[in-house]
Amino acid sequence: MLESFLASTIAMATPILLAALGELVVEQSGVINIGIEGAMLSGAFAALVAVYFSGGMICGLVVAAAAALAVNALLAVLVINIAVNQVVAGTALNLLVAGITGVAYREVFGVTGRALTVRALAPLPLGPLTRIPLLGPALFDQSPLAYLALLLTAIVGYAIARTRAGLRLRACGEHPEAAAALGINVYRMRWTALLFAGVLSGLGGAYLTLVYTNTFVEGITGGRGFVALALVIIGRWRAWGIAAAALLFGAAMALQFTLQATVTNLPYQLFLALPYLLTLLVLALMSGQAAAPSALGRSYLRE
Repeated sequence: MLESFLASTIAMATPILLAALGELVVEQSGVINIGIEGAMLSGAFAALVAVYFSGGMICGLVVAAAAALAVNALLAVLVINIAVNQVVAGTALNLLVAGITGVAYREVFGVTGRALTVRALAPLPLGPLTRIPLLGPALFDQSPLAYLALLLTAIVGYAIARTRAGLRLRACGEHPEAAAALGINVYRMRWTALLFAGVLSGLGGAYLTLVYTNTFVEGITGGRGFVALALVIIGRWRAWGIAAAALLFGAAMALQFTLQATVTNLPYQLFLALPYLLTLLVLALMSGQAAAPSALGRSYLRE
């Protein structure tokens, strides 16, 4: 029972963690990417279509990353080059992608009475490590995307805090005018951050269709993009803090399913809301202690 709960916690945390790591990089550059939900949704739909017609998982992941990257590239044009309000632009893209994926699904597959399913991305057990009591099946018998999320947590955390590129990125988020005076191309740094986040958001969306459900429904992301935004604040703009917050959300999701199966005298909608209520509670408790990049959300115009 506990092994299953831990395995579900990691599985539920993976797509949120991937998207939140991308958002961490974007916000360190000074941009608020409200469009994570749309990027994840585009990745989820693109992954399903690619795997359905090609049968190849690698193809599905690549197409998902490319679709979300295109969404973030459009966002970059709006918020970096044209200096549109970042919140408005991201919200508009979320609505646009939600409409496009819904219409495209009906055009490609028609309206059927049953859900369309595709082959799942199989777990990748790590040999003898899976036989470790309690933790083995939970930690070492997961999807390759779960291992990727953990690896990226270490890489992104180190790169932001310990490398010259990370210092340049943080300079763009703290004081872009001073960064530009030192010869840093603020536009290029923010573009790179948004494209990187697009790839991770697309992979997070692909996880939902290729690992979590093996199908696609309209709005399959279920607000996970907005949760990823909250996790960056809860994690205090630190990669490992974000990973811990993602695991907390994943545990709440796993607990939700357990409660639905064991407690039958309460409306199931109450359990569905549990992870989001917990996220809001933790966000309310932690947000006052967090220090966002100084120029976060502020457009930069080259003089």
